[in-house]
Amino acid sequence: MADLVFPAPQPVVVPVHGGSFFPVRRIYCVGRNYAEHIKEMGNDVRDPPFFFAKPADAILIDGEDMPYPQQTADLHFEIELVVAIGKDGRDIAEAYALEHVFGYAAGIDMTRRDLQAVAKKAGRPWEMAKAFDHSAPMGTIQPAGAIGHPAKGAITLSVNGTERQRGDLSDQIWTVPEAIAYLSGFVALRAGDLIMTGTPAGVGAVVKGDVIEGMIEGVGTVRTVIA
Repeated sequence: MADLVFPAPQPVVVPVHGGSFFPVRRIYCVGRNYAEHIKEMGNDVRDPPFFFAKPADAILIDGEDMPYPQQTADLHFEIELVVAIGKDGRDIAEAYALEHVFGYAAGIDMTRRDLQAVAKKAGRPWEMAKAFDHSAPMGTIQPAGAIGHPAKGAITLSVNGTERQRGDLSDQIWTVPEAIAYLSGFVALRAGDLIMTGTPAGVGAVVKGDVIEGMIEGVGTVRTVIA
């Protein structure tokens, strides 16, 4: 056992339907994967996929309150299908990509939109706009062995009971197998990685006291209150 200078952090885990837990290694996020959201953000639909990351400890377990983050006055929600990787792989062929998927969950990519806008304008990384504390509320993971591999179905988000986002998984520009294959050409994917696969149109701001509820048909729900 290594002689640690202080106790190692507890591993980050996400509940799995049935009572077990999924240990999280990394969180990758697909940028701009629904055409209508790309248009609302003023970007080009024809761009190839790109990725950014959140730390594992950005995860907020379903139902926990999310503290309103520092250094922003424009906190946005983005409902997303989350892919949980259960098998290592590098340069994964699209035809075999789903063999690497353990399961799926509903998640929310919370974004400090004002910081992101400043970073974009300056040509700087989005890190502080995306990878902050509690920025990844996450629902329970449903094993693919139980629900299959959802390629279509409603994906929605409401704030205080009013629907704000609605799309369909079939609207994704880059499918889950395509995203896995493409990403694995840049990094080796490992069991424990999560991939957040992009959001449909309708993103917007929330304030303290707002109740955010997301739903993905056939996958599950995610909920948090901005505290």
